[in-house]
Amino acid sequence: MERLFTPWRREYVTSAAKAQGCVLCTAAHGDDERLVVHRGRTNFVVMNLYPYGAGHVMVAPGRHVGRLADAEPEELSEMMALARQTEQAFEAVYHPDGINVGMNLGRAAGAGVADHIHLHLVPRWNGDTNFMTVVGETRVIPEDPAEACLRLRPHFAR
Repeated sequence: MERLFTPWRREYVTSAAKAQGCVLCTAAHGDDERLVVHRGRTNFVVMNLYPYGAGHVMVAPGRHVGRLADAEPEELSEMMALARQTEQAFEAVYHPDGINVGMNLGRAAGAGVADHIHLHLVPRWNGDTNFMTVVGETRVIPEDPAEACLRLRPHFAR
């Protein structure tokens, strides 16, 4: 049995377990700024607390809304504008070969936060699926989400 020790993640996983209510609403209302990359008029960009890879962010409305059908046109429009701005930030900071963009609507579709819509953006590189993910069923994330947040923020200040 192989073990991957990551003692620096203890605070990260224990504080996440204490979260009460909607984590996106907590971030939207300014109760936890450490992972918020940018705030727009109706949406915000926040680092994913459980990233698929370095730089994994979510774009979400500040308003608690669980379905695209319930979102205002302005919210949906700004969500896509922030996705475009995130693409540009990723290109400047990470120089990825591609970017995954997507939503999971509802728990059955895989949504971790099923009742607050959000758009995932994940920078990707050719060959970035390494042996740890394939063989060890373990993701190796080479960057702390808080550090990634600090690297991305300047690209939204423009």
